[in-house]
Amino acid sequence: MVNPRVRPMGERAFLLEVGALDDVLPLHTALAASRPEGVTDLVPAARTVLVRIDPRVLPLSAARSWALAAATTAIGESDAASPLVELDIAYDGADLADTARLLAVDVDELVRRHADARWRVAFTGFAPGFGYLVSEDWPFDVPRLESPRTRVPAGSVGLAGVFTGAYPRDTPGGWRLIGTTAARLFDPDAASPALLAPGARVRFRPRAQRASAEPGDLARTGRFAPSPPASAGSPDLGHQRGGSATAGRSIRVVEPGLLTTVQDLGREGAASVGVAVSGALDRGALRTANRLVGNAEGAAALEVTMGGLRATADADLWVAVTGAWGTVRVDGREVDPYEAHAWPAGTELHLDWFAHGARGYVAVRGGLDARVALGSRSTDLLAGLGPAALRAGDVVGVRAEAAAPIPVAPPAGWGAPHDDELELELAPGPRADWFAPAALATLYETVWSVSNHADRVGARLDGPELSRVRPGELASEGMVPGALQVPPSGRPTILLADGPVTGGYPVIAVVTDASLDLVAQARPGTRIRFRHARPAA
Repeated sequence: MVNPRVRPMGERAFLLEVGALDDVLPLHTALAASRPEGVTDLVPAARTVLVRIDPRVLPLSAARSWALAAATTAIGESDAASPLVELDIAYDGADLADTARLLAVDVDELVRRHADARWRVAFTGFAPGFGYLVSEDWPFDVPRLESPRTRVPAGSVGLAGVFTGAYPRDTPGGWRLIGTTAARLFDPDAASPALLAPGARVRFRPRAQRASAEPGDLARTGRFAPSPPASAGSPDLGHQRGGSATAGRSIRVVEPGLLTTVQDLGREGAASVGVAVSGALDRGALRTANRLVGNAEGAAALEVTMGGLRATADADLWVAVTGAWGTVRVDGREVDPYEAHAWPAGTELHLDWFAHGARGYVAVRGGLDARVALGSRSTDLLAGLGPAALRAGDVVGVRAEAAAPIPVAPPAGWGAPHDDELELELAPGPRADWFAPAALATLYETVWSVSNHADRVGARLDGPELSRVRPGELASEGMVPGALQVPPSGRPTILLADGPVTGGYPVIAVVTDASLDLVAQARPGTRIRFRHARPAA
């Protein structure tokens, strides 16, 4: 029987906290078995399960009541009830010998214990498909590297704390590497994209040496596949690099500016396998741009950071630009934002560097084309999922999925984004009790400023230190866009759409959903004040 504690995580989520890692999987299983409509994600972590909801379908209070009732049915899982994944592994990791010495065993003993242990995926995080595996047979607590590697190759198997895990793609990391596997750990096109999903049982099968194939060349069970898919370590290119291979209507990038990506409304519901929501940071601007050209609100468009985009039309098109404010020209003629304009074939669209705001949105009638990954065409820069950031010479296809006529008049009420000072609403966070009472006062009384470390993953703020009353590390737990994480420096970071789905820094508060679009338009130096949001129902 599980008796979790409810901790708030903003207005669209909450954490169910239990006493130990062993209680998390039974709780997650019980919640999944009775999951009502309106629960968009269930994300297990070290001692919590994050419950994310759509409040338009299920009120937060009703979701809490359901979750607490479901928790009373949680019982320990039998091994037979979970799928078994067998991973071929070559114990040839760069840290194998050093780790054995650190643990006061020889290499053969370490390998034997790792291969003989019966592992289970406790939760997924850090990167899509990166499973944190635990075992009652594993007696070691392995410290992470003092200096993390800037690149850990895909397929590396490592140890950290009580966990073992395998890297699905090239990423930085501080785990001690003991081996390699060539199994494909994450496949966005599969019905179950993560091979090591929460709850799965895992056994490692030693090989004499690493297979000559690269990661991705083995079937998901570890056996050779006759026709291997593309490597999961690279972004899926939904547009063409150079040339003119895209058939039909398209646009061609001449200059991408600072950063231009394809974005729609993102990938809701995949956080449990390590996939962030992603999608447009300013969702209101994306929706408006699409409505102006008669598209469905969630159609894919271009998100342009700080301006500088130049692109030509390969056919007669209609285009609208919203969001950040700057000069917009079509065929050399200045045009108004927040209006639909004809974009004749062979002419250039130019977004000058923005004078106000940080991100503009370019919607083309019919919607932009890119390969769909987990239901979305969005670029996720942290995970490397979806189409790559655009470069000069890229060709992006235009779909023929307009949903309505182009409106006769543009929507009223638009204007230049206010990016000198923003006022953001904060809802309660789960770890406010980790901070001194004075820190909470400081959070609301300070005029913070957006630092130069601001991107699609998060916006770090400059200001005073928020002092803690509870030292040490937080066991990894689910995160949401808008979470105000506070690292050891004491200065908060607002997580955004490409942010990690789990994290180990305490969250003092959460930016409300309505305020997140404002953060998307905050430039370095923008001043930010926080105020309390009205309590959720």
